[in-house]
Amino acid sequence: MRIARYALAGSEPQFGLVELTSDGGEHPETIAAITGDPLAGPVNYTGERHSLDDVRLLAPVIPRSKVVCLGRNYVAHAEEMGSEIPENPLVFFKPNTSVIGPDEPIVRPRATQDLHHEGELAVVIGRICKQVPVERVSEVIFGYTIANDVTARDLQAADGQWARAKGSDTFCPLGPWIVTHLSLEDASDLQITTTVADQRTPDDVEVRQDDSTRLMVRGISELVSHISSFTTLLPGDVILTGTPAGVGEIAPGQRVTVSIQEIGELSNPVVDEE
Repeated sequence: MRIARYALAGSEPQFGLVELTSDGGEHPETIAAITGDPLAGPVNYTGERHSLDDVRLLAPVIPRSKVVCLGRNYVAHAEEMGSEIPENPLVFFKPNTSVIGPDEPIVRPRATQDLHHEGELAVVIGRICKQVPVERVSEVIFGYTIANDVTARDLQAADGQWARAKGSDTFCPLGPWIVTHLSLEDASDLQITTTVADQRTPDDVEVRQDDSTRLMVRGISELVSHISSFTTLLPGDVILTGTPAGVGEIAPGQRVTVSIQEIGELSNPVVDEE
C-alpha cells in the first residue's frame, strides 16, 4: 500500500490510499479516503475517491515524537566531506517542526549562504519499541518514505554541532507517501537519485546523487536496533538512514527532487527567508 496524507481545498488533512497507473488497478492516479490515522489503529474506507491532480499531498507523517538521523553512513559521502566512518553510528535529531511535505518550499535562512541537499531513505516506525534485536526489526517498521536532510553547511561548521544546521524549519521534507509493501530486504537495495533544476528551465536537470541503499555502512536493521537501544521509538517516529555521495548546494529559484526506486519522488522548491 501507499499511504498518503492530503488535503482538499477548504478541508482538513486526512489519510488515503494511493493507486498508481503502474498498479494496473481500476482507479489509476487516484487517492481513496480512509478514516483515522493508520499509525494509530484500524482504518476504513469512506467511499470518497479523488484524482491525485485535485489534492495537495502533505508530509505523510508528522512525527509525534522525533526524527532520528544518521550521519556518515555511506563511505563515499564521508570521503567527500573529508571525514572518516565513525566507530559507532553517528546519531542526531531533527525537530518535528522541520518537517514539510511535497512541493512545500525549503526556506534558506538569512543566517546561511551554503545550503545543501541530502537525499535519503526514511524508515517510519509503526509501534512502541525499545531494545529491538536486529532479527526482529522488521516487526516494528510501518513503512518507508523519502527524505531530504537539508543542511546549512556553513552553520554546521561554525556551530561545532548540528542542531541549527539541520534542525531549522523546513529542513526535513518527507513524502510523497509511505510505502508499506516493501520488505526489509527490498528496502536494503533501492536506487536513490537526487536532481537539481532551475525553476525557470525545469527541463535542464542536473543529477547530483545516484546510488543504492545497499552501500550503507550500517543497514536498516542495525540502525533501528542501535537507536532503540538508547531511546524508545514511538509510532510515527522517522529514521533517516544517511545520504550517499553527491551532496551539493541548493539556492533560491531552484527545485530539488529526490527519487527512490519503488517509492516515488519528493520535490521541493527553494526560497529565501522573507
